[in-house]
Formats: sequence, structure tokens, C-alpha cells
Amino acid sequence: MVAKRPLRDFVGLEDCDKPTRDAMVNFSFFVTVGDMDEAFKSIKLIKSETVWKNMARMCVKNQRLDVAKVCLGNMGHARGARALREAEQEPELEARVAMLAIQLGMLEDAEQLYKKCKRYDLLNKFYQASNQWQKAVEVAELYDRVHLRTTYYNYAKHLEASADCGLALSYYEKSDTHRFEVPRMLSEDLQSLELYINRMKDKTLWRWWAQYLESQAEMDTALRYYELAQDYFSLVRIHCFQGNIHKAAEIANETGDWAASYHLARQYESQEEVKQAVHFYTRAQAFNNAIRLCKENCLDDQLMNLALLSSPEDMIEAARYYEEKGEQMDRAVMLYHKAGHFSKALELAFATQQFAALQLIAEDLDEKSDPALLARCSDFCIKHKQFEKAVELLLAAKKYHEALQLCLEQNMTITEEMAEKMTVSKDSKDLTEESRRELLEQIANCCMRQGNYHLATKKYTQAGNKLKAMRSLLKSGDTEKIVFFAGVSRQKEIYIMAANYLQSLDWRKDPEIMKNIISFYTKGRALDLLAGFYDACAQVEIDEYQNYDKAHGALTEAYKCLSKAKAKSPLDQETKLAQLQSKMTLVKRFIQARRTYSEDPKESIRQCELLLEEPDLDSTIRVGDIYGFLVEHHVQVEEYQMAYKYLEEMRKRLPSANMSYYVDQRTMDTVHQGLGLPLSRIIPERIRHNSMEDHKEVYEEVVEEVENDPL
Repeated sequence: MVAKRPLRDFVGLEDCDKPTRDAMVNFSFFVTVGDMDEAFKSIKLIKSETVWKNMARMCVKNQRLDVAKVCLGNMGHARGARALREAEQEPELEARVAMLAIQLGMLEDAEQLYKKCKRYDLLNKFYQASNQWQKAVEVAELYDRVHLRTTYYNYAKHLEASADCGLALSYYEKSDTHRFEVPRMLSEDLQSLELYINRMKDKTLWRWWAQYLESQAEMDTALRYYELAQDYFSLVRIHCFQGNIHKAAEIANETGDWAASYHLARQYESQEEVKQAVHFYTRAQAFNNAIRLCKENCLDDQLMNLALLSSPEDMIEAARYYEEKGEQMDRAVMLYHKAGHFSKALELAFATQQFAALQLIAEDLDEKSDPALLARCSDFCIKHKQFEKAVELLLAAKKYHEALQLCLEQNMTITEEMAEKMTVSKDSKDLTEESRRELLEQIANCCMRQGNYHLATKKYTQAGNKLKAMRSLLKSGDTEKIVFFAGVSRQKEIYIMAANYLQSLDWRKDPEIMKNIISFYTKGRALDLLAGFYDACAQVEIDEYQNYDKAHGALTEAYKCLSKAKAKSPLDQETKLAQLQSKMTLVKRFIQARRTYSEDPKESIRQCELLLEEPDLDSTIRVGDIYGFLVEHHVQVEEYQMAYKYLEEMRKRLPSANMSYYVDQRTMDTVHQGLGLPLSRIIPERIRHNSMEDHKEVYEEVVEEVENDPL
């Protein structure tokens, strides 16, 4: 048996004429090779709807939506064209093609396309629309849980329409819509509905059933279900309707339900039981109604309490009531105050001389308040000697000078918080820049007088007066901050002030302080002062450490600095340079004498003896060191008589000196033993310190820093 079967692209065209068949063959060819222009040309004259439908089905297979639009247009398929246009918003191509397949009745293709692109939400809708509810529920439960409740609800509606109420009820419960859908569905079967409600034990369903029973005038049963539903408002409402107002009051008091209390209050008001009405309006938080009743019935005590619990508007209304009555004006002032109506509260307080109330109002005023109110309250505080509060109010009113003046007059301590409030920012338009700086200096001056030097420094700095800031900081004695401030200020005068202060400290024990002194004098270009400091360093090296080499180095640096300094008096400068040169010469001679001792002891001793004859020796070299050197020499060569001679000369020249400070006790004992003299013991009282750093190295280091960081 021979059978004829058309190709997929020609299904439905078995009986078409030859031109149509040729056109379809050409169309299929050009579509296959991707030449859409020629493909459209080959079929543009075809009028057969069947041909266009077949071509549209081909577009589903080829996923050519552009061709499908032309096909749908030629088919006159308006609904399909609209659906395809709406589907264009879907991001997946398969989802858009699936919509085309649905419009052409290709449901299996649509299902596969939705699965392929994993658009389970659209697949769910597709199953629902095609009445495949089990598949829709399965997809929703597994892949589309966002729409699960909607799917349950739609399925329940479908089951209800199919008269399958039992299963519909189950799916309404799953969709959580059973509280209103089940009563609607079973409204014709009240017995089943009552059984369902009792079985579910749901408050919403109990309330619904109670409302139904109430509509049927079954009040007792309705009350029972309202009680189960804990609908206290409805319980009170029915009891009031039945005239059982005491029971209603009992329920309202026990439960505290606002709606129930409000309804009961309305009932009492209608019966002119004012106190009960006020009580239940208060329980219902309906303070305005309670206040209204209190005003109408002169319940002034309750009115005050209620107003304080209520809104600012109600407070103002209650305050006006007290004010109009002209009695209990303190309550009116308090209510205006609590409501934020400060101006009225102050006006009334001043008018009625309520000073205690004025104090309370003043405490709540701040910079956001009316400046006139602030000024008025500050005057009141001053009159009653509440100066701290007066200052706060003046500052809040931006009356900075008046606040500062009050602090000065009353000798009030300016705290940091107060000073910050007095400080006007640069961007402020309240004061000019000149006035702002003047105010800051006045604050700083006051802090200085009070001994708050750190705060004074801060305010002087903010005012731009760094010299006064430094003077204040020097009085504080805070060395760390003084060094820091000098470093950041970068002013010659401040460098010099800092260095002078550091010299007053025990810089001999702290090389870091000595380094800062040299640094600050160098940066301040105070070479004459630096020279004086080096001179002092040299003397320390001699007096404390007997280190004449370092002393000579320090004197050399002093000479260099002084020779570079710009002196106001050239004559004085020459005199000081000559003195330094003399010191350097004497120290150098003593150093040379000690160095040559190992090579030529006689010459070394001769030089020391010559040094002892120098007139200015005592101001430069310790005479005791020279005598000690001579005594040691003569003891070594066993010339005890000469050693004793020099010891005696030293005693005469230095009568108050401790001999053991210059000559070792054992050496003196040796001299006495050598001459057969009794031994003399002197308790040494020498205090030694750690040697300082080399001054020359420090100076060179500081000079290098200054050259790298010029003013």
C-alpha cells in the first residue's frame, strides 16, 4: 500500500495549487539559508489564510518572531498579535515564542518552551489556563512558591465552580482565605457552616458567626461567640443595647479595650452620667472628649490631669479655660508651658508673679527659642541671682558680650562648655570678624585671670593672637604642649619664648630639652641667646663633669653664634666676643697642659702653674682642678712637700670648698703619711649626673633641620 505524507512545513497544504506550493518551497529554502528578504518576496502575493497559519507554525519551530508578526497580520489574528506584542517584555526568547505557540494552539510546544527557559511562573499560568490544575499545583509547590497561595486560591475557585465544595474548602484553607471564602461558600448550608466554624476555633470565624447571629436577633448566642472571639467592643455594644450597662462597664474595665470604653462613655454621656463618661473617655484615650465634659461641668481637678495626658492643642484649650476663669492661673501657666507655648506662659507668669513657674520655663528655653523671651528670662534670673542660668539664656539669645560681662561681674568660672558656647564660628553672621576676635580675646583674658591657661591658650589661638596664646601656655607649665605649639606656630618670637622657658627647666639632665632649646633659638634667629646658652652649657660641662674638651666645643659654638648675630650694640658684642675668646684660650691651655703631660711632664706642670697666675681664671676654669692635677703629679714623683704646698694653697684659695671634690682622699692620705702628718678625713659630697650629649653634634643636627625647614 502506498501512502502520501506531506513534509512538516507543508502540513495542511496538500490540496493547494501549484503557484502556492512553489511559493512555499521557495520560502522554506530562503528561510533555511537565512535570506529573509527573498523569503518574504516569494510569499507576499499569497492570500491563503491556511498558508499563513502554516508559516506561523513554522516560525514557532524556527523561533522567528519577526516573521510570525507578518504571518499573524496576514491571518487577521488580532488577539494573537496583541498577545505577542505584550510578551515582548519577557526577557527570554523561549517565553515569547511560547506565547506565539499558545495562540496557534501548539500547547505541547508552549509547555516545552516554558520548561526550557525555566519560566515556571508562566508555566503555572499556562497550566491553570489549560485546566491542568494538578500540574499547576505541582509546579507551584516545587518551583513557583511565590504564587503558591494564589494557585491554591484559583484551584479552590475552580473546585467551587465544579461543585466540589469539600476539596475547595481544603484549598481555601491552604490559601489562607477560608475566613471569608468558606462562610460565603457555605452561606446556603448554615448547619455545615456552624459545624465548620466550631471545628476551626478561629476568632475571625467566631466573630463572623456572631455577627450573623446578631443579625438574626439571636443575642444570647451571639454574645457567646463574641466572647469566644474576644470582641469586647461588640460585647459592650450588645449589653448596652440590652440595657445591661453595668455588665458592659465591668467588661470595659477588665479588658481596657479602647473601642469598648469609648462606646460605653458615649452611653454614659447620653444618660448624663458625667463622671462615668469622663472615666471611660479617659480609658479610651479620647482625652479631648473627656476635657470637653470637664469644662462643661466644671470638673477642674480632672481637667488638669487629662490635659497633661493629652495633645498640645488640648493643653492650650484647657489653659485658656483656666485663664478665662481667672482662677488657678498656675495651672494655666503650666499647661501653656507643657504645650510649648512659652511666650504665653511667660507673659502669664510675669503678669501673675509666678516665680517658681518662671524658673521651670527658663530651664526649657534653648537657642531655638525667641530671643526676646530668652532676654526677658535672663533678666528675671539675674534679679533672682540665678546667674548660671542667666548666662545660658544670654548665650542662647546670642548676647555673647552680655553673657561674658555677667561672668566677670559675678566672678563666675568660665567652663570649657560655656566658652565654646560663647565662641562664634567664622561663618556666623551674628558678629563681624573683628568683633568675633575681640570677643575671643576677652574670653581668653577672663580664663587667664581664672588660671585656666589651657582654655585661654585655645581662645587666644582662635582669635589669631599666637603670642598671647604662647604666654598663657607658658604659665601653664605644660612642657609638651609648649614644645608642640612652638613647632606648629612657626613664629620667631614664639620660638624664643619657648626656648627661654625650656632653659628654666633642668635641661642638664634631659638631652631632648637641650636639643629643643638649640632648635628654637636657631629657628628664631636668636643667635645671641643661643651663644649665651652654649656658654652656660660649657660651664655645666666644667662644673658638673670636668669635661673641658666638651666645654671648649660649646664655647667654640657660642663664639660662632655670637659672631654671626646681629647685635644692637656692636661694642657690647665685641666685649662678649673678647670674653668668650679669653675663656676658650684658658680652657685650651688647660687641655693642652693635660695632654702634654705624658710626653713632657715638666712643661705640663709649668703651664698649669702659669694658668694659676691668670687673673680671670676663676670665672672659666675650676682652680681646684688645676691644683688637683699638680698634687697628683707631685705624689706620683713622691715630692710630698710640694704636693702638700699645693694642697695648702688650694685651701687658702678655696676656703669653703670640699677638698675631696678635687683631690682623691687616698692621694691626700699619701701626702700626709709621706710627711708624717696626721690623717684628715673629709666626707665627700659629690653629686654626679649623667654626661650630656656633645653640644656640637646637637647644634649641627639642629642647624641641618633648620636649613631643611626654613621659616
